[in-house]
Amino acid sequence: MLSVMEFLNQLVNQINGLVWGPPMLVLILGTGFFLMVLLKLMPLRRIGTGFAMIWRGRHRGDTATGEISPFEALMTCLAATVGTGNIAGVATAIALGGPGALFWMWCTALVGMATKYCEVVLAVHFREKDDRGEHAGGPMYAIKNGLGRKWLWLGVAFAIFGGFAGFGIGNMVQVNSMAQALESSFSIPLWVTGVVTMILIGLVILGGIKRIGAVAASLVPFMCVAYVLAGLVVLVVNAERIPEALDLIFTHAFTPIAATGGFAGAAVMAAIRFGVARGIFSNEAGLGSAGIAQAAGTTNNAVQSGLIGMMGTFIDTIIICSITGLAIVCSGVWSSGASGAALSAAAFEVSMPGIGGAILTLSLVVFAFTTILGWSYYGEKCWEFLLGTKSTVPYRIVWVAVIPFGAISQLDFAWLLADTLNGLMALPNLISLILLSPLVVKLTRDYFQKND
Repeated sequence: MLSVMEFLNQLVNQINGLVWGPPMLVLILGTGFFLMVLLKLMPLRRIGTGFAMIWRGRHRGDTATGEISPFEALMTCLAATVGTGNIAGVATAIALGGPGALFWMWCTALVGMATKYCEVVLAVHFREKDDRGEHAGGPMYAIKNGLGRKWLWLGVAFAIFGGFAGFGIGNMVQVNSMAQALESSFSIPLWVTGVVTMILIGLVILGGIKRIGAVAASLVPFMCVAYVLAGLVVLVVNAERIPEALDLIFTHAFTPIAATGGFAGAAVMAAIRFGVARGIFSNEAGLGSAGIAQAAGTTNNAVQSGLIGMMGTFIDTIIICSITGLAIVCSGVWSSGASGAALSAAAFEVSMPGIGGAILTLSLVVFAFTTILGWSYYGEKCWEFLLGTKSTVPYRIVWVAVIPFGAISQLDFAWLLADTLNGLMALPNLISLILLSPLVVKLTRDYFQKND
């Protein structure tokens, strides 16, 4: 006779298999490809424009409305997306799908730029002010104000999935990764990490989006640049192996790879499945979350926000995940049989003996910390949509209070449930993106006709 917990575990496992199975991955990739074609490859052609917009977005416009600068909005998005997925997620994809998984992560990111662009354009275009006078936006508002009252249930579904998923994927799972890494590398007790993280996160999020944006703008650029530089050191050390690594990545994206060393071998379908799933987990293109933060940014035009927002996917996956993936393949540890953060740590340690593992651990800690900040805002706006602004203070208190429990708990079931809810966020978002895509095309065309 199954216990209640075993039954729940099996049930959620089956739902998770459906949510992250081939149909959902095809839907997310297919929607991104459809939007990219509809936009005539504009996101790829305008990467330079996107970087220029980020640079200009450091300052709030005199006439633009919003709570934080466009740059702070992007850094808040990157705070949420650049997390354990960039270190543990990439390693897991390669451990299960082989080096070819990295190629499919790149494909996910390139079409994901179109998805992220459309998410942000719609979030900003349909944003509204709450009763405190602050801007609120995201897929739930795009659905409510863009598709009309008969589709409101879809916006409510997104907010419920996002509101609960955040506590797992954006909070307990992140602090758990931090605590485990600090305990194994520096022998810091789990509870100490939990309490210190709770205090630091509390000091930031109780100040609302303005304080989150300010901290993200200070911390995220530094952590991204520092991690990329450390990764480049690994690549320089293994420079002669880079051509061989690229050959492995491109070859095994389309042909099976045999078992070698501790690696069990993988079919092409495994490379596609794990590459796409971990890519989406890392950059969140298709989940709709980015628009929630971008809607708080000062802007006069939704297209400008979209151009800045889509660069989050480029930075997250094409730059940061590529550094992790290439480091793992070049250093030769990909076939060791290790997985997750341990595999990434091994790549850094082999290339920088004595300090590589510590650098990777500290990177993981900072990445996870900023993810808790970014997701706190996503969850807050989901609950605000459902219950109004009166939910804000209780939500922030609960968000901070669960952090220590995440640090000391066994989170297998919480991880599974949160991963499932995270995937379910994609369904309402993708439906609204497809239905509202003609509006995005019109807004984009009008903007570039006026500004080119």
